[in-house]
Amino acid sequence: MCGIAGIWSTGQRTLALNDTAQRMIAALHHRGPDSRDVWVLQARGLALAHARLAIVDLSPAGAQPMHSASQRFTVAFNGEIYNHRALRRTLDAAGLSPAWRGHSDTETLLAAIEAWGLQRAIEACTGMFALALWDHQDGSLTLVRDRFGEKPLYWSPTAAGLVFGSELKALMASDLIDRRLSRDAALAMLRHNNIPAPLTVYEGVHKLMPGTMLRFTAPDRCEAPTVYWSPQAAWSQARQAPFAGDDRAAIAELEQRILAVIGDQMVADVPLGAFLSGGIDSSTVVALMQAQASRPVRTFSIGFAEEAFNEAEAAKAVAQHLGTVHTELYVTPRDALNVVPQLPTMYCEPFADSSQIPTHLVAAMARQHVTVALSGDAGDEVFGGYNRYLLGPGLLQRMSRYPLALRRGLARLLGLLTPQQWDRLVASGGHLLPASVRFGDAGDKIDKMARAMTCRDDAELYTSFISQWPEPQKVVAGAHEASREPDWAGLGLGHLHVMERMMLRDTLGYLQNDILVKVDRAAMAVSLEGRIPFLDHQLYEFAARLPAHMKVRNGVTKWLLRQVLYQRVPQPLIDRPKVGFGIPLAAWLRGELREWAEALLSPAALQRSGMFDTQQVQRAWQRHQSGAANHHHQLWCVLMYQAWHQHWHST
Repeated sequence: MCGIAGIWSTGQRTLALNDTAQRMIAALHHRGPDSRDVWVLQARGLALAHARLAIVDLSPAGAQPMHSASQRFTVAFNGEIYNHRALRRTLDAAGLSPAWRGHSDTETLLAAIEAWGLQRAIEACTGMFALALWDHQDGSLTLVRDRFGEKPLYWSPTAAGLVFGSELKALMASDLIDRRLSRDAALAMLRHNNIPAPLTVYEGVHKLMPGTMLRFTAPDRCEAPTVYWSPQAAWSQARQAPFAGDDRAAIAELEQRILAVIGDQMVADVPLGAFLSGGIDSSTVVALMQAQASRPVRTFSIGFAEEAFNEAEAAKAVAQHLGTVHTELYVTPRDALNVVPQLPTMYCEPFADSSQIPTHLVAAMARQHVTVALSGDAGDEVFGGYNRYLLGPGLLQRMSRYPLALRRGLARLLGLLTPQQWDRLVASGGHLLPASVRFGDAGDKIDKMARAMTCRDDAELYTSFISQWPEPQKVVAGAHEASREPDWAGLGLGHLHVMERMMLRDTLGYLQNDILVKVDRAAMAVSLEGRIPFLDHQLYEFAARLPAHMKVRNGVTKWLLRQVLYQRVPQPLIDRPKVGFGIPLAAWLRGELREWAEALLSPAALQRSGMFDTQQVQRAWQRHQSGAANHHHQLWCVLMYQAWHQHWHST
């Protein structure tokens, strides 16, 4: 895991290439604290920079930027190729390998590119990566990003030429980009609590889309992007070969596939462990790690005194059953609140998933013991774990029986009680409800349900589920929102079940722009490499072939994955109401964080950023403070934007 940056100058402005690249890569020191280097091709106005977090081949043979054996290619590479040993064996068997200098995956990648060409080599790789490849033969530069977008890559055309880097702060350090703020990005953030790719907070700066290669033939000239893999294509192809086995066969095959993936991802020349929340996803990863480990696996979890947010006891029970070396940390509100001032620098553009705080805390704790940590992220998107997959299809079917006017009336009735009043009502009678519907934050979920009742189709229903501000266009004037709804029929996906369409939307949106950003920045801020076994693309393709009833069955989410886990962990340790990895943000905004938040949401502060309608924001703040509504999600979006703006644009 590393950081990369670079510049390709047009030559129209005199640039100190080395100095510029050095500034850019220095801004990414946290991503690669072990070493950093810059390679300059002065005659072409090119500089590639690399900051290294040494994971595989700790010797100088793994240093970058790295040149291929023939010297045709030079690469700056960030990430891990988990099947690189198998690729070496393939190259060796075909007589296509060079005289190996070391055992790094970067050297393997360069040999594969020389043997097969870039696209075929990338398609052969299993892993997470972002890279910049210079071809000395034809004078082209190609940027590549992994299939799901685990590793970030920003790029921008400028008056001086092309600049790119693993984080936006590297581009800022070049002093070359235009820092015009994007109103469309601000609107998108209020919708999603993040800025979805390819948008960034700045006009003219882009995120490279996942599964994409972008080839530049000159600093100011690029070809149309090449999409070498996409989740949409995986689902479309799955229809041609659906899984035909029974439950027993599916359980056995899924277990073997996950075992193999985890085995590959446990390869490292540095200490390795795993995050463990005690939920289905992380428990499965840890159980299958322990099944093939030669010693107890190191596991890490954090706990909160607030019972509604605490998963540490469940994690401890799973760890004891599996026999891991478990480390837990109970954090106080002060521990968590101390992270808040760091967020504008940890996240190089505004980002407002509040679980960023506990994610960073558990990463910081793990980094004291290991350099690599596996996680259970993406299990929900791959195997069907979110409550919306359980509730959405049935809700849509039931709603269609009633006129829209009647549904709107019922939604207004549900809105007569505040989320806090619903919380108290559900808490007093929660023991009478089935375990499958005892959700945390009942008031928030009922509020979302009320909004969902007015939806006309599954696209509107999904938008209502994921929206932070229901109508963000009223808060960010003059902004436009691009439609992100896939063309189902045009993609050959007209056959998908409502639940499957939601899963695909989540993969393309929430997973890519929220979860993966959160994990990458929180872990890399402390120089920890996070690995996500459930995002192996072949495992994803297998899951897409599975019928919907193997994902959600009889009111049980992630049914098939649970069956794999139950073979190694007793069911009573696992089956409990789903708890998000969160913090008591609503209470903190009325308490410990109130003064900080009020300063950022003051009319003067809102005017300085110039993005948000002051009256709308102030109304939400006052209703939250009075207890008339619970607007912590909406307010956190604005607060994270304001905090970021204050840090980066205060002068």
